Amino acid sequence: MSGHSKWAQVKHKKAVVDARKGKVFSKIAKEIAVAARLGGGDPDSNPRLRTVIEKAKEVNMPSENIKRAIMKGTGELPGLTYEESIYEGYGPGGIAILLEVLTDNKNRAVSEIRHIMSKNGGNLGEAGCVSWMFEKKGYILVEKAKIDEDSLMSVALEAGAEDMKNDPGEENYEIITAPEDISKVKSVLEAAGIPMALVEITMLPKNYVALGEKSAEQMIRLIDALEDHEDVQNVYTNFDIPDEVMAKVGK
Repeated sequence: MSGHSKWAQVKHKKAVVDARKGKVFSKIAKEIAVAARLGGGDPDSNPRLRTVIEKAKEVNMPSENIKRAIMKGTGELPGLTYEESIYEGYGPGGIAILLEVLTDNKNRAVSEIRHIMSKNGGNLGEAGCVSWMFEKKGYILVEKAKIDEDSLMSVALEAGAEDMKNDPGEENYEIITAPEDISKVKSVLEAAGIPMALVEITMLPKNYVALGEKSAEQMIRLIDALEDHEDVQNVYTNFDIPDEVMAKVGK
């Protein structure tokens, strides 16, 4: 899991900062609308919608925006229809890249994403070229300073977590769950008074590829460019990045 914890936290901090500028609200609104269209507008019976609403609240998205996005998804308000797409490719150093996209114009989206990739040392590949390198999982970070390993492991595994990792040099424990179990595990940890630094459903790489400083910096520029695109919801990669470079990006 080397590298994933650090990068997950960097992305989380960026999302909070971007939210202050209103950058992430439109992306989350799309996600809410799609979740509501596919599973209905009631978060109690729609786990996907419930998860997205939690993400929206975490970045202080106004409740009126959330309600409006749900109503657009259910058809109670007019709105664009977004299609979900997965794009796959490679970045600098042969790093695998998996993109989750929501767009109202697939032709435009793929053209713009291809341009971003080629401009930053990457390229789009065929469907299936890298998706086999990832697994969809629930992912929770807990700061090591908040609780000892044995206590956390006992609670997490009893709650239904698949695994817990304690990599040396990392500031956080990493708890891995099946996607459908993340809400249950989160609730049990909350009930036990255990604070969580991050809770998300993500695509975890099965293996990691180490990058030198030059390739790492190029890779980070590529990811930043992809994440800035209005249709790109999530970017997943399998790089392992040097601590000194990660420290620069995290500032």
